Amino acid sequence: MTTARRSDATRAAILDAARERFAADGYERATIRAIAKDAGIDPSMVMRYYGNKEGLFAAASIIELDLPELGSMPTRHIGPAMVEHFLDRWERDDVLTGLLRVAVTNDSGAERMQQLFAEQIGPFVAGVCPDSADAPRRAGLVASQILGMALTRYVLRFRPVAEMDRADVVAWLGPTIQRYLTAEAP
Repeated sequence: MTTARRSDATRAAILDAARERFAADGYERATIRAIAKDAGIDPSMVMRYYGNKEGLFAAASIIELDLPELGSMPTRHIGPAMVEHFLDRWERDDVLTGLLRVAVTNDSGAERMQQLFAEQIGPFVAGVCPDSADAPRRAGLVASQILGMALTRYVLRFRPVAEMDRADVVAWLGPTIQRYLTAEAP
């Protein structure tokens, strides 16, 4: 294996271990030493590639939300489609759940979550809302619902929400997201 491939493999192992550790332990309790042990490397390698815990967290929390394509979707179905999409993401992606856990207890995590939603949800919302000047406010409202649902369903596991069928979550939350996206401003 070439040095470049070995380096890429080491970075990938570190990021995988960091994502799992941050998701399980949160930012404060996750340590460089524990992450290095999980990756099967010396802690100095983590420091070499990422500098410090904050740099490692920033790299480990790069997430692509892969929002649904709007081209073939009728506008009236965007809200429910977004809820379905995020349910899929939260259920298959421990990194996103880990980032949410960290975001509620750590300033760096909160900033990363804000950045993630601003960069990816903001343009999506701007593409569908009736007044693009109002898109940031609408994106914030969409994020409040998506993150609130994720926090209560996947992090805090509030029984009534955690035990709801997906179809019920979509039926309850979809119209709210739809209103935030496409309704006239009050």
